[in-house]
Parts: sequence; C-alpha cells; structure tokens
Amino acid sequence: MSKILIIAEHLDGKLNSSTARCVTCAKQIGADSIDVLVLAADPAGIAAEAAAIDGVSNVLTVARAENAHALAAIYAPQIAAAAKNGYTHLLAPSTTFGKDVLPRAAALLGIAQVSDISAVEGAHTFKRPIYAGNAIVTVEAPAGQILAGTVRTASYAAAGAGGHAPVQPLTLDVALPSHTRFVELSSGKSDRPDLQSASKVVSGGRALGSADAFKVIYALADKLGAAVGASRAAVDAGYVPSDLQVGQTGKIIAPELYIAVGISGAIQHLTGIKDAGTIVAINKDAEAPIFEIADYGLVGDLFALVPELTTAVG
Repeated sequence: MSKILIIAEHLDGKLNSSTARCVTCAKQIGADSIDVLVLAADPAGIAAEAAAIDGVSNVLTVARAENAHALAAIYAPQIAAAAKNGYTHLLAPSTTFGKDVLPRAAALLGIAQVSDISAVEGAHTFKRPIYAGNAIVTVEAPAGQILAGTVRTASYAAAGAGGHAPVQPLTLDVALPSHTRFVELSSGKSDRPDLQSASKVVSGGRALGSADAFKVIYALADKLGAAVGASRAAVDAGYVPSDLQVGQTGKIIAPELYIAVGISGAIQHLTGIKDAGTIVAINKDAEAPIFEIADYGLVGDLFALVPELTTAVG
C-alpha cells in the first residue's frame, strides 16, 4: 500500500502549479492515498487550491507564524515529522523550493533522496537524467523505508481540477530551530506568465549584445503572450536577472512553444528545454548546436527577420 505525502509549494498565498505536477507523478506510482501538506502562517487559501486538484485524498495544514516564509530550516523538521505518520513516499517538486527543503527533510529522516524523477517504472523504481540530460539512468530505492524524491516538473503535466479533498489541520509537536531567520525576498515583478509554468517562452542569448537590445525579447514575448527566459551567458553578461535563466543551473521548463533567439545551444541550456513541445531557433550562425534540436530554424538577424520589432525596441 502506497501512501504519498506531497509538500505544497506556494508564494504570496497562491499554490504553485508544480504541486499539481507532483500529483500526476504520484498517480503514476499507483498511490492508494495522495495527501498534500501545506505549511504556512495562514494556509486556508492555499489549502483550498490544493483540495481542488484531481487525485488529492487529503490536504493537511500546519498553521504557524514561523511558516510565513519558506525557510528550509523551519520547514524540514515539520515535514520529517509529518512523513512519519505512515507515509511510504515523500515528494516535492524539483524546483528551487524542493531542492532546498527536501534534502534537509530526508537527512532528518535518515534516508537518501531520489532527485529529478522523470518517469515512474514502479513504486520504488524511477528514471532520472544524469550528465546534464545526456543519459537517463534507472534507479531503485529500498522498499523498506520512506522514499523521498524530487519530481522533475517538466516531465509531468499538471493534474486537473475537480477534486474535493477534505482539509484537515495537523498538529506537530516539533521544536523549530532559531538559527535561521527571514530577511527579505527580492524577486522581479512582471505581468507576463510565470517562466516555469508558461505554455510559451521566448528566450534571448548573449548574442543580443546588451541589456538594451534584450528589449526585443520582451517585445516579442508581449506580442505572443509568452514568458521571458534567457541563457546563462545572457544572465552572466548582466542583460537580465538570474531568475530568468533557463538550463541545468537555472529553470527546467517544458512549454508548448519555445523560441530561442541568439542562443547557441550549450548543453546546459538544452537540458532545460528538452521537454519543450516545439522549439524555434533564430541565430546568425547556421552551425549553432541549437539547430540540431530545433523543430524550426531561422538563420539570420532577428531585427532583419522581424523588422517591426526594431520599432518596438526603439
């Protein structure tokens, strides 16, 4: 009997779609019960969103003032304590949040973690990418203990709505550490879709030449109603903030449409977009590696290919 506990990812009172993607993974494991744990100062709104996900059996909430911000040091002891309540699997999304909190919880439980689950072969057997996505390995975890794993969200569609799971408050007698405190959260505000959940993404590379020239990416994204991304080289060059970075050391995404502008196609970038539905590449260099995986390729200067964008930037 598989009983799965999923750690809800949320921000500003809103549930991240990564949680619904974890539910899809849990369904493939063949769980008899899929519960979602919401840790927050006021979990009511988040819990209501989680309860509406199809396939969720129960939503467990822990309301504590210390949970106002997603600090791994604070969350991990509570997650470990909750996981001991008869659960066979403990899952979290393989996002910045999940990569931060789940290893701590696994360590407190005294177990190893399976990272970046991309396919389910059995209740304790999974596939995950290695070598920057150049190879896929099958891993088998011990069946006699709790399995902790992060789910590669780009590999799973979000579970649909229509659920009516009961919401239950959970009391955990856990002492929380005081050595970590929240100072501030700095993040870019945008009316554009979220990069990790957007169905369309336009990304720019270092070849654009400057932060000012990168405005063409924003203009094209706005025309398409798309999110904006960037290569690591563009981020390192200071064209855009790091939260727009796509790739192995950035965000792993799986949009229906991905447009790469001035991106050569380094392996770490390709790792982040391998699950995209349709890839369109625009690059001056006809030999750029990005064209090897692109469904459609345009060799040339973006400003020449789409001249009206020059006006949009100007």
